[in-house]
Amino acid sequence: MGEDMDVIKVEEGEMLEIEIEEDLLKANEQLANANRKIFDKHGVKVIDVMGSIGSGKTSILEKLVGKLKEKYRIAVIAGDVTTTIDADRIKRHGVRTIQINTGNECHLDALMIRRAIKRLNLDELDIVFIENVGNLICPADFPLGSHRRIVVVSVTEGPYMIRKHPMIIKGADIVVINKIDLAEAMEVDVNQLIKDAKEINPKAEVVCTNAKSGEGIDNLIKALQL
Repeated sequence: MGEDMDVIKVEEGEMLEIEIEEDLLKANEQLANANRKIFDKHGVKVIDVMGSIGSGKTSILEKLVGKLKEKYRIAVIAGDVTTTIDADRIKRHGVRTIQINTGNECHLDALMIRRAIKRLNLDELDIVFIENVGNLICPADFPLGSHRRIVVVSVTEGPYMIRKHPMIIKGADIVVINKIDLAEAMEVDVNQLIKDAKEINPKAEVVCTNAKSGEGIDNLIKALQL
């Protein structure tokens, strides 16, 4: 609980840049594959959590960490443009937390994760959760080397959120529909959101949650095979 939190501030020009004429996305994918090999070597399961600002990513992570920290050794890498607000919330649960501030960038990339894991002793961890920057567009194109990708959407984002962001849904292993307690008030049909997700990505598991109360978190843990 008393550990100091590392904060990585990405300086201008320090983003994933390859001097030779090589496609940026391909370079990121290569680094992501290398990250994955590092995780596999140390036996660490890595889960990338994506979603818009306000969808409930941090609340879900808090519930996951709270339920899993006695069973697994956990660290969290939190991505945000400038603040440490989300990381501070997770750190209160007594797990190792590293903040990455991306500056003007709207996503994490594989190089940022490489820098972060150098500050972790992977031999002392079982799970690393990565909370991506609040965005449903940019992160879709930048794999980080994780074993599972979760996309969190909330009913407060409206009835068309999933259909409006098919690319990130296509790349998800699990789609979480959060804040289901507000569905009636928002006049959003949760079953339609589930149907939309399944039509875009039939392989994805869909889990409905109310992160505030903890409803559905056990189902998410089961989907993650934890």
